[in-house]
Amino acid sequence: MKVWILGVGMGPQHVTPEVANALRSCDYVIAAEKSGDDGLLAARRAIAEAYGVEVISVPDPERDRADPTDYGKAVRDWHEARVSAYESVLREREGTAAFLVWGDPSLYDSTIRVVEQLAGRLPMEYDVLPGISAPQILAARHRIVLHPVGQPVHVTTARRLRDDIATGQTNLCVMLTGTLDLDGLDDWSIWWGANLGTDSEELVSGRVGAVAGDVEKARQRAKESAGWVMDVYLLRAP
Repeated sequence: MKVWILGVGMGPQHVTPEVANALRSCDYVIAAEKSGDDGLLAARRAIAEAYGVEVISVPDPERDRADPTDYGKAVRDWHEARVSAYESVLREREGTAAFLVWGDPSLYDSTIRVVEQLAGRLPMEYDVLPGISAPQILAARHRIVLHPVGQPVHVTTARRLRDDIATGQTNLCVMLTGTLDLDGLDDWSIWWGANLGTDSEELVSGRVGAVAGDVEKARQRAKESAGWVMDVYLLRAP
């Protein structure tokens, strides 16, 4: 068996020629299917259809999202459930399969870890091809560089934002936002975007104290338009 992990950016328009060639070689795509109206599954179907590849949807196991005490264990349990679900499909169909990763597989995505576990259970090989990431599109949309001259950018999650600020981080790219917590950061600057690269894209930038309300409204518009919202933002201290 062969498995490709393919970064597809924010939709069909971001599929690179390299990823397109790999996708054409596949027999099928495996895609998680979440409950309700799954806009991300629809996007994956559109990409696969453009290259004549069948999509096998697999009901995505539920994850404990109630801020469990042991967050790491909750994620590991979720990954294990995904491994078992995907293993059944791979054993039955064999051939060459692909996982289409929103954005890039290297950044806050679990697919590589899941496939590593699958490779320990099945006689298979796998490879990874990169995609365009949300931070890249965010920087392009706002026409900015993610870091000041000669300085770093700290990529983190909303869950860790307050801890990272407390340790002295002053230039942070924040992903996996869930809810926005910008209290006390009024004088910081923010460059924010949601559903980047899609028809429901929203952008806001400015001083946090001046645009926090605009961000919340734009976030709601994106969710109402697409049925889901995935946002990312750059936060910089004054």
